[in-house]
Amino acid sequence: MPKVLRSGAAKLFGSIRRRARTLVRAAAIGAGALAFTSCSVSSVLTPTVDVGAQTSSISQPRGLARLAPLSAMTAAYPRLSTPRASPGAAMPASEVECRRQLRRMGATYQDLAPINQGGSCRIDHPVQVSRLSGNIQMKPAATLSCDMALAFASWTKKELAPAARWRYLSGVKTIHQGSSYSCRNIAGSGGVASEHSKGNALDVMRIELKNGSDIDVRKPGWFSFRQRSLLNNVRTGGCDYFSTVLGPGYNAAHADHFHFDIKNRRNGYVACK
Repeated sequence: MPKVLRSGAAKLFGSIRRRARTLVRAAAIGAGALAFTSCSVSSVLTPTVDVGAQTSSISQPRGLARLAPLSAMTAAYPRLSTPRASPGAAMPASEVECRRQLRRMGATYQDLAPINQGGSCRIDHPVQVSRLSGNIQMKPAATLSCDMALAFASWTKKELAPAARWRYLSGVKTIHQGSSYSCRNIAGSGGVASEHSKGNALDVMRIELKNGSDIDVRKPGWFSFRQRSLLNNVRTGGCDYFSTVLGPGYNAAHADHFHFDIKNRRNGYVACK
């Protein structure tokens, strides 16, 4: 073959090989681009779990899947209902502490729903006391503020019960009360609310002992020495626990019972009459 023809053929074949290499290179780039397109940001950020079905056990997403939208991720986990607060949790700390001390005094009580009859006739956190220390029954059960219940339980345990054992050689079986919470005013006061309307007062009518003795709190006769001594102790000992102790001999309205209350007065004045 002439030299000129061989040179032309060589150039032609070289051009063909260069075009072929270019096409191969372009195909490779196209395949890479297609692969990148199939792994878009949207597909990476979407969790692989079925958030509508799996709620109890979900594997932690990996890589960029951790950046999934918050709504999608939280939907995949169980929703926990907010726990309801216990009754005690809604009470002021002072009320909770009062109940703790009331239990320590050996009292049996139950919490009642708030009482609100308008005006001063209300108890935000009332208790109903049915028994006191030493298995002393309260008849009928007394509805009181916790502070009043604690004062009465303390007085019964530390004053009344020891006085009965000392004078009658017997424990107290039952305290018969005539009035605990009651929405009313003080008689003859011109509209002043009674401490009964706040659950801060209790009237004791008689005291029944375990040996069968029944102590009527009305003023005893001249020769009722033991009864007189016990009732004197009831009156004087109560002044250390209550701000008011009124009983037989004070006026006609208190001729047949002892009235105890914890009225808050100026300068801590105590009325024991």
